Amino acid sequence: MASSSPRSAVLPIAMTMFGVGLLAIIVIFALFAAGVQDLPAWVSLTTLLCPAGLIFGVIATVVRARRN
Repeated sequence: MASSSPRSAVLPIAMTMFGVGLLAIIVIFALFAAGVQDLPAWVSLTTLLCPAGLIFGVIATVVRARRN
């Protein structure tokens, strides 16, 4: 069956960003539990993908719903 509307590429990207950010948060908690305290800045910045992915996903969903 053909879809009535073309799929947006934004939603899968947003889900991937959210997943990577969530994984980074879990890794940071695990490293702190293991006693590692001095983490590189890029590890902490990677956690910002979680809220960014959530925001992009919500925006993409709202825009897609308004089009239909």
